[in-house]
Amino acid sequence: MAKKQAAPAARQEMSGMARLGLRVSSMINHPVAQAQRWVTIHRLDTDGDREWEEVLSVIADTDELELTLNDDGSVTVRWEQQEVEVAGRGELEFEQEEELAPF
Repeated sequence: MAKKQAAPAARQEMSGMARLGLRVSSMINHPVAQAQRWVTIHRLDTDGDREWEEVLSVIADTDELELTLNDDGSVTVRWEQQEVEVAGRGELEFEQEEELAPF
């Protein structure tokens, strides 16, 4: 008896914005970047002008992130460790930055 083969799933391409947003988000959320609280992002040849500007705009509009434009065209993103007061005890706890908002 012959086995039925499953039809290959349709491949869906990511938009340039989704691809760049995912790359930047994963760079920011990398354990080394989280430990040092900064990361330098380099623009790739495949990153379109519109997508690059939109991602930089999202980063610049995020209060917790500081954006520095470097001479070589890269961008350094810095952030501070978040302080959170524990309700009722007056003690401070520190929390790691959450994942950057989706692009």
